[in-house]
Amino acid sequence: MGLVLAVVVTEANFPERLGGAAVVMEAAEVAVDLVVIWVDQGFSGENFQRVIQQLCNAKVDVICRTQPGFQVLPKRWIVERTFAWWNQYRRLSKDYELLPEVSESMIYTVMIRLMLKRLAKSSSITS
Repeated sequence: MGLVLAVVVTEANFPERLGGAAVVMEAAEVAVDLVVIWVDQGFSGENFQRVIQQLCNAKVDVICRTQPGFQVLPKRWIVERTFAWWNQYRRLSKDYELLPEVSESMIYTVMIRLMLKRLAKSSSITS
């Protein structure tokens, strides 16, 4: 569905795998029953899989390209669609914030708004 479980905003030079582990640690508090985590090639490796296994006992599934050039990757479009939803909001279209906590709060606020719009749409259909 493309809904966000957890958000961790870090500086640009933060190691990708360490950031991934931080997000999984945050998400594990909210969603106890994580089974599979889909990641791109930047998160491949035995160490990352071992850390995720210890944090939440979930399987790490790396989505890889099989040929050079553009290719539609399974599950990757869900992430890209979510980023497109965020870009519709001015405060998330560029990085205006000074504090990472404010950026995280803005992402949560946008996702709450999107979920409320979906709920309002589905309740009007059932009424």
